[in-house]
Amino acid sequence: MKIEKNTVVSLRYKLTDAQNNIIEEPDSPMVYLHGGYEGTFPKIETLLDGQDVGYEASIQLEPSEAFGEYDPELLKIEPRARFPEPLEVGMQFEGVPDAEEEGDSGDVDDEPLIYTVTDVADSQVVLDGNHPLAGMALRFWVQVEDIRAATEEEIENRHPEGGEGFAFGMPDDSDEGDDEFTDKAVNLGGSSPTLH
Repeated sequence: MKIEKNTVVSLRYKLTDAQNNIIEEPDSPMVYLHGGYEGTFPKIETLLDGQDVGYEASIQLEPSEAFGEYDPELLKIEPRARFPEPLEVGMQFEGVPDAEEEGDSGDVDDEPLIYTVTDVADSQVVLDGNHPLAGMALRFWVQVEDIRAATEEEIENRHPEGGEGFAFGMPDDSDEGDDEFTDKAVNLGGSSPTLH
């Protein structure tokens, strides 16, 4: 079977920066639904389209093809009193607590930004709304481990059964329930892979 639209692909990968420093090389394969379901970057889907099990390749993605350019306007300084304790560098928050809406928010359909705490002072917190890999050229080594036809349910849900997708360090947005800001804090110190 070849990789085509509506196939589920198991993919081993290694992610490095442009200087070949390893960013991530998980033990288990990443599984995604092929065919424009945003399970991986479009350039990687194009590379894999029509390939067989065992295919391997390396590809470089420029920032515009991956997480975008670094945007200094996404850096914010907020009063520490707005944040729960304990507060540590590396924690992530969805949006900014009690922040007044900026007048030029524009794209209402955009997902809320995830801010990472990059510095904590006595009275202020520095937050960065850029993805941790924004502004970086990334190199992927990929190897196709398995290909199978997707089920109707997987196609309808736009992702493989039990799959988390190819999120590349982005938080899982499948959380249900309370929208309280403090419930959205995520500690990044865990060992779970960030790319799937």
